[in-house]
Amino acid sequence: MTDTTVPALPSLPPHGGLRRRILAGEPTVGAWINLGSLAATEIVARSGYDWVVLDLEHGMGSEADIHAQLLAVQGTPTAALVRVPSIERLRIGRALDLGADGLVLPRCDAPADAADALRWMRFPPAGIRGVALLTRGSGYAERTHGSLASTVNGQVLGVFQVESPEAVAAAGELAAIEGVDVLFVGPADLSHSMGLPGRFDEPAFTEALDAVVAACRANGKAAGILLSDASLVPAYLGRGFSFLGVGSDAGWVSSGARAQAAAARAALG
Repeated sequence: MTDTTVPALPSLPPHGGLRRRILAGEPTVGAWINLGSLAATEIVARSGYDWVVLDLEHGMGSEADIHAQLLAVQGTPTAALVRVPSIERLRIGRALDLGADGLVLPRCDAPADAADALRWMRFPPAGIRGVALLTRGSGYAERTHGSLASTVNGQVLGVFQVESPEAVAAAGELAAIEGVDVLFVGPADLSHSMGLPGRFDEPAFTEALDAVVAACRANGKAAGILLSDASLVPAYLGRGFSFLGVGSDAGWVSSGARAQAAAARAALG
């Protein structure tokens, strides 16, 4: 006899597991996807990271690439975050409609910036995110008007970047906002904006890092930072950072290609 049972479908995004883990205080590691390559995205997602960030601010991909990249990542246990190019309603809504598990929001210098972003990230009554049931992020109409807000609002992770002295000064206010789940330091931007380009060991810079960590600890949020490689994880974990980026696909291609070229030329004598 033919089995006519319809197989169960996998759950639709966004998936709230990463947000629950982070708010419970669990350390996580992730990576940046900059190349815009679908194959590279899938390879990294299958490599054991808790999350990846599809980068629309500095990466080579565009919004047109994000749907396929989200599918590639979300077919693995890795969570898929999107860094939007800027804190704007349409940029935020587009990434969420495509099914991002969370957003990374650049240049969040003030509480008002975070408040605007959160309104655009949440369906009413908590926010003013546009409602369209047929989008992937709304469940392709598998979710109803009545269940949409209660199902989706609490699942989307909010990662707000700290990249200026103004953001460091406002870290306590930012971390106190519900929905600001992670304050994420962009070391390059922060060091340049402080007049200390790339000088990550300067006392003023490390004091800024400690201020962000203290603000997150006081409000039950996670402090995050982007590191050049995994060898730095123990030091920054000990400093209080728990949302740890450890490189990018572009960085690995660059460093690997250079290392192999140098080794081959050395072998030639």
